[in-house]
Amino acid sequence: TVADFYQKFRAALKALEIDVEIWTMPVEIADPIPFDQDRVHASYDPASAQKFWRILVSADEVFKVFRSRFIGKSSPVHFFWGGFDLAVTRFSGRRAPERNDADPILRKIMREGYSHEVISAGFWPGGGGVEDAAFYCYAAPQPEGFDKQPVRPASAFYHTGMGEYILMYEDVRRASSPSTTLLDFLQSTYEAGAITGTWDREALERSPEAAAGAA
Repeated sequence: TVADFYQKFRAALKALEIDVEIWTMPVEIADPIPFDQDRVHASYDPASAQKFWRILVSADEVFKVFRSRFIGKSSPVHFFWGGFDLAVTRFSGRRAPERNDADPILRKIMREGYSHEVISAGFWPGGGGVEDAAFYCYAAPQPEGFDKQPVRPASAFYHTGMGEYILMYEDVRRASSPSTTLLDFLQSTYEAGAITGTWDREALERSPEAAAGAA
């Protein structure tokens, strides 16, 4: 069970003389059970876990190439364990209007997370209206017309419920050049936000050739 695994994990940390406080409550899932109390969930599929890890490694390589083409403020390529997504975020440098989320706790979190204009892209295994692995891109705040921009490849689409552009993982996997297909998606969806959001692209971007030379 999750509880058994958690106890083994804590024992391993103790054996290494690592003393750390862990908040045991899972987040961003329905009906969470603290790790040390969860004797309900006990499934583990090694093949699926390995496949997911390999996808993250491959996506990370492409995300880093994409990140290198931006000289403004950018997050590192990072993994959100709550949403379970790999992401990279670009910032315009301008402050964003304060968010008015209905949930007071969510409002506090989002106030800092989205204090400035961002365009964020990532990969996650699905959920929340997209029930399969996919790449995504969104802009916050979303500029008018963002959802109507031409993006690549042709199989990418705007998901109105999520407010994001979506490219299914299977479309990338089956492409003749998965890396090029993913880079096209990242670049074209970024441009959708940068153009409609009137970002100072000349000051924030550098060419792929310059980025490759700086690597």
